[in-house]
Amino acid sequence: MTRPVSPSAPELVATEKRPPTSRRDGRGGRVNGEEGSERSARLSLDALTVRIPVRRDAVVHAVTDVSLDITAGEITALVGESGCGKSIVASAVMGVLPPEAVITGSVRLLPGDAGSAHPSVEPLDILRDHRPYRGRHIALIPQSPSTYFTPVRTVGSQLSETISALGTAHTAVELVERAGLSAAALDLYPHELSGGMAQRAAVAAALAGDPEVIIADEPTSGLDRARTDQIGELLRECADRGAAVLLITHDLGHLIRAGIADTVAVMYASRLMEVGPAADVLDDPWHDYTRDLLAALPERGLRPLPHPPRELTNLSEHCPYAGGPTQLIARLPRMIRSRRS
Repeated sequence: MTRPVSPSAPELVATEKRPPTSRRDGRGGRVNGEEGSERSARLSLDALTVRIPVRRDAVVHAVTDVSLDITAGEITALVGESGCGKSIVASAVMGVLPPEAVITGSVRLLPGDAGSAHPSVEPLDILRDHRPYRGRHIALIPQSPSTYFTPVRTVGSQLSETISALGTAHTAVELVERAGLSAAALDLYPHELSGGMAQRAAVAAALAGDPEVIIADEPTSGLDRARTDQIGELLRECADRGAAVLLITHDLGHLIRAGIADTVAVMYASRLMEVGPAADVLDDPWHDYTRDLLAALPERGLRPLPHPPRELTNLSEHCPYAGGPTQLIARLPRMIRSRRS
């Protein structure tokens, strides 16, 4: 059945030879930052694009035209295959990309009540200078926490130093206990931590500055199911306390099982394919790629994706998931799902 789209001028896109209404994605719109939302955006990505030059004049199209709002009190899950650009989004936001990377678009931080209908604080363009905002306003839970800490100092000494640098009233004991660790973990060196303990220690470090935005980059990678669920519960608790959480993951099974995400954004070959309320996207996907990605889960048939991964140095301006012979067709701009009232 054809789904309605907002009337607008048609555009040309590349697609497979099938009805154009079979594809939808999240380009150019928003879900969790829409006008009239009960919650306010804390981090706003607008047409974020990252290009990374490599040898022989090739350019990696790492991120293309990503627009997304990360909303206070909610978890926004950015999902997709490895290499699609999810972690590059996090690196661009945190300002840790290599100097040769070319970044366009905007990333705005809306502190305090800046995301309300009548903000008293101007949005901050953090692409100009990330340093004043890292830790205090926005924090990263890294993908490899065991390498995040200095190996020759205890976890406790590093947490205490972080708290002192950020000027908050927290204690190291308070933070690790909030993250689900015992105070005894403070006396351990990073190499003495298990994967789950290291991940929770990284969560504790991220909470030291009371950040309004938390970016968790593959925080459950390599963890067993029990530890994965624990980290998910910690992130859900952070969101329930008012933080805006961006969860970057390829573990769709965990999202479905735990139900911790409020919004899901699906990424493929540097672009957003589909964005919407988590239950809608995971239960009734609109885009071909989202359907194929879910069908590849073991519990849904373990069907391999029909198209090989795209080479990010050779992408057109059209839908990158159109496989086989393509043609240009006119169709209405792709729509983002709105949250139901």
